[in-house]
Amino acid sequence: MSTQKIVRQEAGTVGENPLRLEPEKAAQIVDALNTDLADAYTLYHQLHKHHWNVEGAEHLGIHRFLQEAYEEVEEAADEIAERVQAVGGVPHASMATLAEVATVEPEDEDVYDIRTSFENDLVMLGDIIESYRDHIELAQGLGDHTTAHMLREQLIEIEEVAHVIDHYLDDDTLVQ
Repeated sequence: MSTQKIVRQEAGTVGENPLRLEPEKAAQIVDALNTDLADAYTLYHQLHKHHWNVEGAEHLGIHRFLQEAYEEVEEAADEIAERVQAVGGVPHASMATLAEVATVEPEDEDVYDIRTSFENDLVMLGDIIESYRDHIELAQGLGDHTTAHMLREQLIEIEEVAHVIDHYLDDDTLVQ
């Protein structure tokens, strides 16, 4: 491994961008997107945890649903990170920074029944949905229509996951 270190851009900075977003506007977009990125990774890990630990009569269907859900979240996180870079920022990448910046609270290390896990997921999804709506308005207000569009598309997927989880929580599911 090389001992030479060349820093191309320091974390927490916003540089020039080819998109012609003014630096002050780009900095606000980067901050919002890095929050979304941190929240996405928190959600990703929680959904993945539930995927690993689901048991019971509906195990296979829920197991597959959760895998699809966390894979969609991972794709969204990648898209967010690439957008941060495109507008001149540095996407958060360390686990410590992601944990510090995340606005959602992850479930602890214990394993819960799937109903409790889904209830915890709905709380996190609801918080993320509200944050996305705020960030869409921010991006739109700053004239960054591409970021607003990207977040709108991701919001559709997030809301669908919340909708499906809500259906799993109906009284006639998750049999004992």
